[in-house]
Amino acid sequence: MRTTEPAATGPTGARPTASGPTATDTAAPGPTAARTTAPGPAPAALPVRRTCPFDPPPEYRRLREEDPVSRLAFPDGGTGRLLTRHEDVRALLADDRFSADRLHASSPVRTVRPPADPASRAGVFIGMDPPEHTRYRRILTRYFTVRRMRALAPAVERIVEDHLDAMERTGPPVDLVRAFALPVPSLVICELLGVPYEDRARFQAWSAALLRVGGEEAGTYAAMEALRRYMLDLVAAKRDRPDDALLSALLHRDEPEAALSDEEVAGVGRLLLIAGHETTANMLALGTYALLRHPDQLRLLREHPDRVGRAVEELLRHLSIVQFGTVRVAREDLEFAGHRIRAGETVAASLAAANRDPAHFPDPDRLDLTREPSQHVAFGHGVHQCLGQQLARVEMETAFPALFRRFPALRLAVPPEQLRMRDDMVVYGVHELPVAWEV
Repeated sequence: MRTTEPAATGPTGARPTASGPTATDTAAPGPTAARTTAPGPAPAALPVRRTCPFDPPPEYRRLREEDPVSRLAFPDGGTGRLLTRHEDVRALLADDRFSADRLHASSPVRTVRPPADPASRAGVFIGMDPPEHTRYRRILTRYFTVRRMRALAPAVERIVEDHLDAMERTGPPVDLVRAFALPVPSLVICELLGVPYEDRARFQAWSAALLRVGGEEAGTYAAMEALRRYMLDLVAAKRDRPDDALLSALLHRDEPEAALSDEEVAGVGRLLLIAGHETTANMLALGTYALLRHPDQLRLLREHPDRVGRAVEELLRHLSIVQFGTVRVAREDLEFAGHRIRAGETVAASLAAANRDPAHFPDPDRLDLTREPSQHVAFGHGVHQCLGQQLARVEMETAFPALFRRFPALRLAVPPEQLRMRDDMVVYGVHELPVAWEV
């Protein structure tokens, strides 16, 4: 699973218009954007128009070749930089001269800025820097080790098979998103955290509101607050009546010096709940769609299910569902990738462009399930690399083979052009995926 900041471009995926002076930009920046006097091409808005549902916008290819540290126009009126090379993206995400604090960053697409009050920020460690971030990661990492996540495989298998049984009973056609891709990781993360699965309609709606592109500010903040209150109430109940799930474990730790408050545990819970179902759900749905459209690769997966680990890594690289990337803010004036970056300037890293860099991935636009693993950045990089990536791998390595083993003749139930892609969401994928099979 992967977490990222909410972002927006408008429901049609239309490219925003850059505004303000160009070659020597001295216009007043947004509330946290930096001024810049760097010469060069006029800053442009983030590329968002796709020509293929599985590929990032083609403009990234030109930028990577001609202007890999390009000037970027942010919707709040500020300007910064956009990185499109693999080596630069990895270098940025590992560079402690940059901050991950989103309160001081511009977003490359229109977004509602996260609340600044300490109660709302408590526990949401994705937007924190060391040593605050380090404290949370040190506490949480023990619960997400490879060994612990692999130990969950039987439970994941049970959940997967139960939902495949339900699909078989229902019969075709079904929406794979609603019948399989969304409920499987939702149930897994609910059981892991100790969140009642019967509340899924509520938290999935709040999550969708937070991640939707172009959402109204009032509605987004209302969803934030509703999810915050829900998790606080759940944490309070677990304080009194603990169970054996993660939220209770965080509340009832035996290390007083590392104790977490209810607000902190609730913040951690919100972050993990959203990340734990949104990203994996969309990888399962979009990955299935991609395999159905690449029958030679699907045949490889069916013939060699023991190689599913490599296949999952290639799908992660190829699809890069965190479609708007991630941002960092320069803590000081510095030199980076041959360019001067001013203190307070936002630098956006395109994970999708980095994962298609031919300097690192031979023939990068080809989906090749036999590709050797090679440091993709679908889970990020550095100290903020996705905490739950091992859980996501277990879910995908279980779900993809099981799905195609149960339904070997699985196919799209509608023409591809009728599918609604999630261009309007921070996490890319398909809104629905109608499928059918022979009965």
